[in-house]
Amino acid sequence: MTTFDLTTEEKLREHIAQALERSRARSVLLTDSVDDEDLVRQHSKLMSPLVWDLAHIGNQEELWLVRDVGGREPVRCDIDELYDAFQHARADRPALPLLDPAQARGYVREVRDKVLDVLERTPLEGRPLLDNGFAFGMIAQHEQQHDETMLATHQLRVGSPVLHAPPPPAAPGDRLPAEVLVPGGPFTMGTDAEPWALDNERPSHQVLVEAFHIDTTPVSNGAYLAFIADGGYERPELWSEIGWSHRQGAGLVAPRFWHRDSDGGWLRTRFGVVEPVPVDEPVVHVCYHEAAAFAAWAGKRLPTEAEWEKAARFDPATGRSRRFPWGDEDPTPEHANLGQRHLRPAPVGAYPLGASPLGVRQLIGDVWEWTSSDFRPYPGFRAFPYREYSEVFFGGDYKMLRGGSFGTDEAAVRGTFRNWDHPIRRQIFAGFRCARDADPGLGH
Repeated sequence: MTTFDLTTEEKLREHIAQALERSRARSVLLTDSVDDEDLVRQHSKLMSPLVWDLAHIGNQEELWLVRDVGGREPVRCDIDELYDAFQHARADRPALPLLDPAQARGYVREVRDKVLDVLERTPLEGRPLLDNGFAFGMIAQHEQQHDETMLATHQLRVGSPVLHAPPPPAAPGDRLPAEVLVPGGPFTMGTDAEPWALDNERPSHQVLVEAFHIDTTPVSNGAYLAFIADGGYERPELWSEIGWSHRQGAGLVAPRFWHRDSDGGWLRTRFGVVEPVPVDEPVVHVCYHEAAAFAAWAGKRLPTEAEWEKAARFDPATGRSRRFPWGDEDPTPEHANLGQRHLRPAPVGAYPLGASPLGVRQLIGDVWEWTSSDFRPYPGFRAFPYREYSEVFFGGDYKMLRGGSFGTDEAAVRGTFRNWDHPIRRQIFAGFRCARDADPGLGH
């Protein structure tokens, strides 16, 4: 099963063009919504200036699609080093001689014009980088990933709101079990079939997962408030040694962007809007250590990456792994909260049409979900098309996140998609759900 009909090259080109246009429209929205002063300012040392992200998007597109795929002359070979993410830490990028906003916008437009010409003239087969339009899909995903990064920069920005979106749909109000039993046994993890899957998602392989219970929905703000009220941030027995040391050193007392009001209640700041913390939404902007401490407080644990993927993809009726929890069709607005369509997670229990065969909800979209697993290659992993996408990150302190957030585009998320970050990160749109062991042999 693929994400698009590959029976004709014409349909594939149309699909690619739409993916590229959707990503560029979002990049323009995120950069045109602020003035030039905000574009060049560093809103947090954790993030690049927005203008760096914009030009970096264009530079990667030029390197892969104009020069490599198209074999064309460089547009701006003099800026390659400036926009190489491995050459300069984010904190150092404001001091670089970057393109100014007008230059950056002109550059990405010129690159895109050449890319569309390359798309029209290049056979989409004959080498791995071109088969099924992989290189174009990789670049569309890359831009969407930076769009989500820029959205996180907007969340860190201080000032009046500049982004606006309608609220997500309400939960239907049906009674849901607190958790679901996932039967034990093998399942197929990863993929060989997704044409635009990245190297760390490959190859597909069988994984034996013992039976376990997983929360039906992500952990809500209301549940997290109970953890805070019960002294969760003051009880070292709930935290790992590393987690407790970080909690103390960083002074963590609540999710990032939460603060007390004058009456002792909790408010949050969301894209410039200060509002009461909504108890029915998934908690977001918590680090891995906070998620693990909550799970210990609840008498549970975080799921492993394999457990998360089995809960999201395994169909016990057929024994096969689906592309998404709801099936093999691409996401629609009825399935999941994706693509910056809403600027917040939907209430827990929303999107019943997006549920897995076992009834687990909101596994795709709303919030990235921390798992307990480290970032490791799958058996038989092969770096493609370059080592720096995944391989150089293996073996670090990275923890795996799965499922995407309200800020993730459908091009950059699927049941096999793997995200990773340092366990102390909180500016990302990350939450979690809990799991616990089932009785041995249960569900086989």
